[in-house]
Amino acid sequence: MYQTESVLSSVLLQLVIIVIAARCANELSRRVGQPGAVGEIVAGLMLGPSLLGYLAPSVSQFLFKSSAAAPIAIISQIGLILLMFQIGSDFEFSHLRSGRNRRMAIAVAAASVTAPLVCGILIGRVAAPILAPDVDVFTFSLFIGVSLAITAVPILGRILHEYGLSRTEVGVIAISAAALNDVAGWILLAGTAAYASADFSAQHTALQIGSIVTFAVALRFGGPPLVNWLFQMFPLVNGRVSSNLMAATVALLFASGICTYMMGIFSIFGGFAAGLLFYRKREFVDAWRHQIGHFVLVFFLPIFFTYTGLRTNVLGLTTPSDWAWLSLILAVAVLAKVFPVYAAARLCGFSQAESSVMGALMNTRALMELVVVNIGFDLGFIPPAVFTMLVIVAVTTTVMTAPLLRVLLPRTGHVIPLGVEA
Repeated sequence: MYQTESVLSSVLLQLVIIVIAARCANELSRRVGQPGAVGEIVAGLMLGPSLLGYLAPSVSQFLFKSSAAAPIAIISQIGLILLMFQIGSDFEFSHLRSGRNRRMAIAVAAASVTAPLVCGILIGRVAAPILAPDVDVFTFSLFIGVSLAITAVPILGRILHEYGLSRTEVGVIAISAAALNDVAGWILLAGTAAYASADFSAQHTALQIGSIVTFAVALRFGGPPLVNWLFQMFPLVNGRVSSNLMAATVALLFASGICTYMMGIFSIFGGFAAGLLFYRKREFVDAWRHQIGHFVLVFFLPIFFTYTGLRTNVLGLTTPSDWAWLSLILAVAVLAKVFPVYAAARLCGFSQAESSVMGALMNTRALMELVVVNIGFDLGFIPPAVFTMLVIVAVTTTVMTAPLLRVLLPRTGHVIPLGVEA
């Protein structure tokens, strides 16, 4: 009993620090023209060995006791499953109803995935003998490629809203392309994780592929009737999710997470897949966002960021070689995303200024890349130094977006809303 109370006390102390630090950093970040999530990521890094652990190691050791590491990790993963459900349910597929928008979004999405994926795999193969000598080269390269290919839909959506781009053609194409990018990214990541964790036997691989196909078919044809039945049994009450519907939904998305885990894919994919079943229920999605989603963003998401920060040691990059590799990976991440997207947008008929804005928007990685690198790190295919490099890439490419938009948007004739110009 005493041991349980001791661990609980440590966990509660960490949660207090995480929530307060993340909220303060969120507000500060927004005041300087950055998305609030950027501040939360930076807060996580500051609480880890990159700052607090370096300046006050005894304080860091006391606050972030190892006995609380497992509970915090589990809480962060539960929050991530809930967040992925929210992302899946909030996909705005209606933007793709227009044939022209669909073609443009597909072209931009293809460019935003293919070029950085290929470049990431190539740089991974070159870097593996130096940065990850004990790791399977192909798997390491795949994780590097996927991490560079991803675009962060949640952060991008917030940026579009803050800059008044949500209903513009550029904004609609960007969020649609990012949604397609994320779907492709999750498929690539699921395949990479499955390949990395498999025993490489033909029988095991065939069984795994068969189970994934079966799961996808079951969701496609059995999921919608099940969701419709849930809404018939437990309808919304005055625009709010009833307790029974909330319980059934949580049980469904967690069960989906168990299924993907049993297939050799991380549980977060189950949350995302379950969310896709609800995207047509717009009233439910709006109610869920207000009742549960806000709590997920304020409580669970900062825990994930801090958990990532506690594993990231920027000061661990000690040699000129480390910083040279970081600079190379960052340059490849930016150039392989921005220029192909710019070219695709130009081919689709956008102006030079609009195409530049598209490139800047699709370069936003943030949360999604952090998910990828955490999975790679947990599986042992991304070493600590490379993990730190990719975290820095995720933060840097996201921080770049707002300043670039403030320069590029006026060239398109778009008026930036008051409050985000500075």
